Amino acid sequence: GHFFNKYKLPLITGFLFAGIITGPFGLNLITADAVHHLRIIDQISLAFIAFAAGSELQLGELKSRMKGILWITLGLVIFTFSLVTAAIFFVLQNYIPFMQSMSPTSAFAVSALAGVILVARSPSSAIAIINELRAKGPFTQTVLGVTVIMDVVVIFLFAATFSVADVLLSNLNFDAGFIVLLFVELMLSLVIGYLFGKLLHLVLGFSINRTLKSAVLLGLGLGMFIFAEQLKHYTHTHLSFEIVLEPILLSMIGSFVVTNTSKYRAEFVRIIHDTGPLIYVSFFTLTGASLELDILLQTWPIALALFGVRVVGIAVGSFTGGVIAREPMARNRMWFLGFVTQAGVAIGLSKEIAAGFPDWGLAFATMIISLVILNEMIGPILLKWAIHHAGEAHVRAEPHEFDGTRDAIIFGSEDQAVALAQQLQIHGWQVKIACLAIEPPKSALLEETDGISVQLVPEYTLEILHQLEADRAEAIVAMLSDEQNYSICELAYEHFGTKDLIVRLNDRANFAKFHELGALIVDPATAMVSLFDHLVRSPVATSILLGMEENQDMIDIEVRDPALDGVPLRDLRLPDDVLILSVHRDGDVLISHGYTRLKIGDQVTVVGSKASLAKVMVDLGE
Repeated sequence: GHFFNKYKLPLITGFLFAGIITGPFGLNLITADAVHHLRIIDQISLAFIAFAAGSELQLGELKSRMKGILWITLGLVIFTFSLVTAAIFFVLQNYIPFMQSMSPTSAFAVSALAGVILVARSPSSAIAIINELRAKGPFTQTVLGVTVIMDVVVIFLFAATFSVADVLLSNLNFDAGFIVLLFVELMLSLVIGYLFGKLLHLVLGFSINRTLKSAVLLGLGLGMFIFAEQLKHYTHTHLSFEIVLEPILLSMIGSFVVTNTSKYRAEFVRIIHDTGPLIYVSFFTLTGASLELDILLQTWPIALALFGVRVVGIAVGSFTGGVIAREPMARNRMWFLGFVTQAGVAIGLSKEIAAGFPDWGLAFATMIISLVILNEMIGPILLKWAIHHAGEAHVRAEPHEFDGTRDAIIFGSEDQAVALAQQLQIHGWQVKIACLAIEPPKSALLEETDGISVQLVPEYTLEILHQLEADRAEAIVAMLSDEQNYSICELAYEHFGTKDLIVRLNDRANFAKFHELGALIVDPATAMVSLFDHLVRSPVATSILLGMEENQDMIDIEVRDPALDGVPLRDLRLPDDVLILSVHRDGDVLISHGYTRLKIGDQVTVVGSKASLAKVMVDLGE
């Protein structure tokens, strides 16, 4: 999965590919019989996917854009479902092998099931793109809201369509009793789903290990499948009708109840986040193993045709909904770019059909999955482009090339700011202190600063940051109010890509938003306790870190010399009194050993004498 992700493809594409390689059409490590007997993996995973879908529907976060969200959702459902169903029934069924011998009634049922599934979206993919771009704005809010609500609507529609399809494929007649039964099943689903939500609430309140709690929740999700299966079997045996409840719908309603009515929402979301990788690897790998490659090769042209029909339905539906909601015309013309992606829910529902209609269901699922793969590969690219085009992306800018001088800007005028500036100056940094001209400097030390530039500015804006030459700074230290600190850091992040943003936090509630910028956060409420803790447990290392050991220091050096790319640490000719502690690469910290190979851009943490560290800085290309 991560191999595919390196090439900008979704993780699930890698999982599916791994399943294909190890499945019956590949190495046969997962045999056809094993795929059949591992249905329990599908059921647990589908319940989890339903939990994830319900957890995204947080009503409080959708209120501000609710009108546009509801109209666009309605337009998407009507036009996508209608066009896909009509295209399959009237045009494509003659080219789909398993539909060629079906009666018109059965063909319509299959077309409707496909139409419902292709309405589905992918909240997880949309959220990943939005988080990656740090996107904010009306376009982003609406796309996310529609994407989340759509999966809820699709699961409801699927439950109803599945029941109708069951009747059509069984050659039974519609009557008033069937309509009543369908209504009863829906009401029963709402009641049981609500009670299931209360049961999840109860489990989340247990004082047990989170891993055990996760296992219990997954077990309860599996229990919904067993309950629905047993209820269908019991009513078929003892009554004159069957009650068919969709376990995915029950699980999603339960998740919705927990998310919107429980104080354990954060705990529930954390469990979903932590458990997700294991579930997705298992589910999508098994899905890849269950693909019938011979049918997949036959249905790729059908998938391409359905892709085109679906995009047309999305474009017409979203445009119509946006016009009715009186959204700006510029947005109406590009809504569709945000709704192409599909993933877990669509695949999950197709697997449900494979289990419910074994004669042709697996071939149906293979066709749908081939289309989902296509949507999942193209959809994120389109959504990224749309967010950038809407001007709502807030990504980190490319940092400037190191010019040989370490520059830092400190925002603040307190004694701590001045003392920090003096300390950095001793270590060879060029330092500026910036504070508002309307506020008198709070530190008497400002008058005594030698070689430190003190800049009095009217406000903290992008223009002022340019005047301060913030685009050349390796570090920006913000020691003002949280609001001012965030404004400065966000501007530096988006426009300069500043290497290090250091923030003194005032309110712990603002920790998350600074963390999203990759800022290094100093919380005065806990910093002293942590410092004393480290001094007690590791006094020598902490003393070196704080510069308290005479003639010893610790620094980070960025590897810039191309000649060192790929060179193992053991081959470096370092002074005897220098030790490389760690290598920071692509967001990960590597505990170094002799066989660790350097790469251009690595941040190397080095400890040693000040004279030797100066030599190492030159050798590594600083």
